[in-house]
Amino acid sequence: MFARSWGSVRTHPIGVALNDTPKYVASTTLTSPRWKGTTVLRGDLAMAVNELKAKPGGSLQVHGSGALIRWLLENDLVDEMILIVIPVLLGQGNRLFPEAGPDRAFDLVESRVDSKGVTAQVFRPAGRPRYATA
Repeated sequence: MFARSWGSVRTHPIGVALNDTPKYVASTTLTSPRWKGTTVLRGDLAMAVNELKAKPGGSLQVHGSGALIRWLLENDLVDEMILIVIPVLLGQGNRLFPEAGPDRAFDLVESRVDSKGVTAQVFRPAGRPRYATA
């Protein structure tokens, strides 16, 4: 779906960047990606992500996969998280974060808001949260 949306966009800066950047897909079903520059990650995903993180030259980004984000968080593979919040309440859809699981603390590193109220917050993992005692 992502490739269909951005794979042929050559005029928008995001489309240009995505088309010129290596892409990695964590999948157990995709065998022949059609988007140029796409590599399918199979087998030990944690090892593959750690190998990619060890390479110089940029950041790894996850676009639109809540399941992958949750898995990366569960496996302590997230160094920084940028949440972009658009001021629209849908009232339905998939959760980004699970209803249950370990609590995690994050440090807010940066926060920006545009003229339409869209915010971008940059967070870094900070271990387990500390709660005040009564």
